[in-house]
Amino acid sequence: MGSREIVWAFVLTLTFLGAAWDWRTRKIPNWLTVPGILAGITLRSVISGWPGAKAALYGSGLALALLLPLVLMRALGAGDWKLMGAVGAFMGPILLLFILFGSILASGLMSTIHIIRTKRVKETFRNIVELVRGFVVFGFQPNPNISLDNPKLLKVPFGIAVAASTAICFVVARLVH
Repeated sequence: MGSREIVWAFVLTLTFLGAAWDWRTRKIPNWLTVPGILAGITLRSVISGWPGAKAALYGSGLALALLLPLVLMRALGAGDWKLMGAVGAFMGPILLLFILFGSILASGLMSTIHIIRTKRVKETFRNIVELVRGFVVFGFQPNPNISLDNPKLLKVPFGIAVAASTAICFVVARLVH
């Protein structure tokens, strides 16, 4: 098994564990994500030296920086945020962006299906209008009615979207190389 396959094995294991945990509890625990970030940086450093360490730090930092506003607004959980940080540490900044984009698409698809299935389309559109109006008037601030803290709102396990996107990127990477 080459170094590329080892990195993929680690990140796929990490994301599938995160997805399973997120499915059951709707949380991704620190005992998985924080060591995941450290393992990604360490593994990339051992395999590629300083260039690998830089790629891991850039990937993790990019994920954490891009998603921090969503965490602060309570639109994304901190476990999801740290899981993407770990993915960035393993994959570096370029592959992170592909996985993040795929995760957002998969999460949107999961949300759309969930909204239609539970017959909450009108309520969802009202919430979207409220969010946009709030952003225009108040800027990026949390809305307590439209937040992860509101138990009445529909929530999807983002960890599943991350695992699905990571698996798809793995398959595409295998087909390309």
